[in-house]
Amino acid sequence: IDDTEIVKLLKKNTTVDRQLGFFLKNPKFADFIYPIQLKDEGNKHFQAGDIDKAIECYTSAIKVCNDKKVLAVIYRNRSACFLKKENYANAASDASKAIDVDAADIKALYRRCQALEKLGKLDMAFKDVQRCATIEPKNKTFLETLRRLGADIQAKLKTTFSTDSRVQNMFDILLDDEMEKDKREKAANNLIVLSREDAGAERIFQNNGVPLLLNMIETGKPEMILAAIRTLSGMCTGHKARAMAIVNMVGVDKMCSIMAVDNEEVALATCNLFQCINDSLTGGDKREYGKEEALVLDASKDLKTILLSLLEMVANKKVSGHGRDQALNLLSKNVPRKNKKDQDHSRTLFTIDHGLKKILKVCGQVSELPDQLPLTDNTQLIASVLLNKLYDDLKCDPERDNFRDICDQYIKYTIHAINTISGLLQGPFDVGNALVGHQGIIEMMVALCASEREVDQMVAVEALIHSSSKMSRASFIVTNGVSLLKDIYKKTKNERIKIRALVGLCKLGSAGGDDYSLRQFAEGSTEKLAKQCRKWLCNPQIDTKTRNWAIEGLAYLTNDADVKDDFVEDEIAMKAMFELAKSKDKTILYSVACILVNCTNSYEKKEIIPELVQLAKFSKQHVPEQHPKDKKDFIDQRVKRLLKAGVTSALAVMVKADSSILTDQTKELLSRVFLALSQDPKDRGIIVAQGGGKALIPLALEGTEAGKVKASHALAKIASISNPEIAFPGERVYEVVRPLVSLLQTDRDGMQNYEALRSLTNLAGFSEKLRVKIVKEKALPEIENYMFEENDQIRQAATECMCNLVTCKAVQDRYLQDGNDKLKLLVLLCGEDDDNLQSAAAGALAMLTAAHEKLCTKLTNVTTQWLEILQRLCIHTNPSIQHRGLVIVYNLLNSDNSELSKKLIESEMLEILSVIGKAADNPKRQDAIDAARMCLVKAMDLGLIKPFTLQDGTGG
Repeated sequence: IDDTEIVKLLKKNTTVDRQLGFFLKNPKFADFIYPIQLKDEGNKHFQAGDIDKAIECYTSAIKVCNDKKVLAVIYRNRSACFLKKENYANAASDASKAIDVDAADIKALYRRCQALEKLGKLDMAFKDVQRCATIEPKNKTFLETLRRLGADIQAKLKTTFSTDSRVQNMFDILLDDEMEKDKREKAANNLIVLSREDAGAERIFQNNGVPLLLNMIETGKPEMILAAIRTLSGMCTGHKARAMAIVNMVGVDKMCSIMAVDNEEVALATCNLFQCINDSLTGGDKREYGKEEALVLDASKDLKTILLSLLEMVANKKVSGHGRDQALNLLSKNVPRKNKKDQDHSRTLFTIDHGLKKILKVCGQVSELPDQLPLTDNTQLIASVLLNKLYDDLKCDPERDNFRDICDQYIKYTIHAINTISGLLQGPFDVGNALVGHQGIIEMMVALCASEREVDQMVAVEALIHSSSKMSRASFIVTNGVSLLKDIYKKTKNERIKIRALVGLCKLGSAGGDDYSLRQFAEGSTEKLAKQCRKWLCNPQIDTKTRNWAIEGLAYLTNDADVKDDFVEDEIAMKAMFELAKSKDKTILYSVACILVNCTNSYEKKEIIPELVQLAKFSKQHVPEQHPKDKKDFIDQRVKRLLKAGVTSALAVMVKADSSILTDQTKELLSRVFLALSQDPKDRGIIVAQGGGKALIPLALEGTEAGKVKASHALAKIASISNPEIAFPGERVYEVVRPLVSLLQTDRDGMQNYEALRSLTNLAGFSEKLRVKIVKEKALPEIENYMFEENDQIRQAATECMCNLVTCKAVQDRYLQDGNDKLKLLVLLCGEDDDNLQSAAAGALAMLTAAHEKLCTKLTNVTTQWLEILQRLCIHTNPSIQHRGLVIVYNLLNSDNSELSKKLIESEMLEILSVIGKAADNPKRQDAIDAARMCLVKAMDLGLIKPFTLQDGTGG
C-alpha cells in the first residue's frame, strides 16, 4: 500500500476509532488489520486462561490472514494453546508451520520440542532444543532441557537393548523343551506382563514376536497356548495398527480354531483376545495416526471377517461347548448397540440375516439325543440372551417381522422345534409366545408329554413351563395341562422328568403372583410343592441340573408368603441355594435373584389408593389382597435370616458372573435385594464384611435405569455410615462417587437425595483426593441447590457436605467469585435455629475465612445482619458452635482489613470476648475459651485494646 495514500486517509479520519473503522471497511486494509485484531483478541483470552476461546480466535485469524510473517506468529501462538490442552500432535504441527516461515523462530522450536517430547519422539525433540541452545547458548531452560533429553535418550536406548535381549531370552526358555517347568512359567508370566506395557508390546512385536508366539501355540501344550494368547491380548490392547497386523499375521481362522478347543481357560483367553482386537479396531485406540489413517487403518474388512467367523462357530459341530459359549458371548457383547441413540445397527441386521438360524439351532439342541452339538450347561441360556438382545436392538416393525418370519420358517414340528421355542421364550418372549400360539404347537407339547420316550416328556414339560409365563396362557394350561403334569409327576421314575413336572405345577400354582386372593391351587398345595423342591435342593446325591430345577420351582412358589417364610426358616436349603449360585453353572442366577426378591418383598409395588379400592369393591371388580405374612415385621425377620445364612457373599459372587448371563434384568433384581438388605443400619456392617460394598459398584454403573438407582441408593446407605477404606478398599472408593452424585438429580426422591448427601459428606471428610473427585463429578451445583431446600433434613445434609468440601481449592474459588449469593447463604444459615445446621454453616465459614482474607471482607458485605449473627454464634450454648463462631472472629481480626477489626472491637463483640476469655478453664468449653483469648491477644497486638489487670494485681 502506498504510504502517501495512508497519510491522506489518516488526515481525513481524525479519531482512532474512525481510522480503524475505515481500515476494516476498506478491502485494501482489512486483509491486514483484521487478522491482527483476531490475534490480539486470542492473546487476551490466552492470558486470561480461556484457552478454547483463544484457539477459536487464532483459527479464525489463520483463515483470513495472507501475510506469511503474521501467519507464522498466529500458528506459533496456537501451538502454545494446544500444548496447554495437551493436544501434542496439533501443537507440533502448528509449531512446524511457524518454523517453515522462520527456521530460527526460537519460540516455535521450543514449543515443538515440548510437544515432540510428550509424543515420545525424544530424538526429534532433542534436535529442536539443540537448535535453540545454538541460537541462545546462555539460556538455562534450553541447556537444562538439552541435558535432560540427552539422559532420557540414553536411558531409552539402554532399556530398548536390554528389553530386546530379555524378550529373546524369554522365547528361548519357553521354546526349550528341556528347560525346567518353574523357569518356563516365570518366563511366560514375564512375557505377559511385558506385553501389557506399550513399549514392551512394541519390542515383542519388532523382535519377531508374533511368529515365535505362533510356535508356542503349535506345541499344543495348554500352558504354552495360554501364555501366547495372553501375550497377544496385551499387544493388541489399545493399539489399532498393531492389532490389525496381528490379525493378519495370526489369521482369524487360526484364532477361532484355538477358541474351539475343549479347554475352558484357553477358550476364555482367546475370547479376551478377540475382545481386545475388537475394542482397538472400534475406538479403543486414541492415537493420532495422521492423514494415512483412513487408507492404512480401515478395519471394516477385518471386523466383518471376525463376525462371520464367530457366526460360523455357533453351529459348528467341531467347536467345543466352551468355545461355543465364548463365540456367543462375543456376539452378545459386540453386535447390539450399546447406546440406542446410535443410529447404526447394521451389525445386528447382518447377524440376523447370516446367523439367526444358527443361533436357533443351538437353542433347539437336545443333549440327550445322539449327534447333537457339544454344549455346556450355560450355552442355551447364553443363546437365548443373545436372541433377546438382537430382537431388542431392532428399530422398526418390518425388521421385527423379518426376525419373526425367520424363526417361523425355522420351526418344523419336531422335538427340536419345541426346544427352540423354549429358547425363544427365555429370550425374546414375544417371538416365542407368538410361535406357541400357532395352531398345533400346544397340542404337540401335550402329545409329547404323553409320549413313552423320556426325552420327549422332558423337552415338552420344559416348553410348557416356559410358555405359561402369561397369566392368560397359564389359565389355559391350568385347565388343560395340570392333570397331565400330575400324571407325569406320579408315574415317571426318572427324577429329572419328575422335577420338571413339579416345576411346571409350581409355576401354574403361582400364576396369581403375590395376590393372596388369586391362588390357583387349593390351600396348602403350594407349601407341599415347595417342600418337595427344598428336599431335592438339599440332596447332594442328585445331579446339579436337577437341583437347579428345584430352585426354578421355588422362584415361582416364593410369590406365596407362607412359602417364603418356610424357606427362610430352612437354613440348610438357603445355604444349598447359595452354594449352587456360586458354582460354574450360571443358568440359575435369575431364579436365585427372583427368590431373594420375593423373600425380601423388594419387587415393584403398586400404590394402593383406598378410595379406588372402595370403588372397585362397589363395582364388584377384583381387588388384590396382601398376605398377612407380607407385612413389615415378617419381611424384616426374613431379611435377618437371609443375612445370617450368608446371602451377601452369594450375591457378591453372582455379580461377577459373565456379562452375557448376568442380564440387565438380573442386575436390577440383585440391586433390589441389596437395597432391601441395607435398610437397617445395624446390618450394613455385615454387608460390608461379606464384600457387599464392592459388589454394588458394578450394579450402580451398568444395567437398567431402575437397577442403577436402587444399587446407588444401597451404596449411599452403606457409604453414609461406613469407613470408606474398609467398605471400598483401594481405588474402588473413587468409583463410588459417580453413582452417589447421580442420586442428587432433582427427579430422585427426597430420601435418595438425603442419603446421597450424607454419604458424600462422609467421603468428603476422608481425603482431599475424594473431595477433588466429588467436584470433578459436578456435584457442587446440586449440593448448593439443596442448601436452599425447604426440607430441614436435606438442607442440613447439604450444608454438612459443603462444610467438608470447603477445604478443596476448587470450592473456595467458587466462594471467591463475585456476583453470587453463596457466601451470603452460609452467613444466613448460621442464624438459623437448628443447632446441626448452624454448626455446619459456621464450620464452613470458619474454614473459608481462614483460607482467604478476601472472604473476611466479603462476609461483611453480603448482609447487614452479619455482626448480629456472628455475636449469636459467639454466645451460643452449644460449645462446638460457640467455638466455630469465635474462630470466625479471630480470622476477621487476623485479616489485613484494619477497619473491620476496629468495627468488631468497637461493637458488643469485645464484651463477649472478654466474658468468655476471663472464664475459668473448663474441659467442656475449653476450645471456645482458648479461641476467645486468642482473639483478645490479637486485638492487643493490633493496638485496639490495652492489657487488662486482674483483681489480684497480676497482668492478664
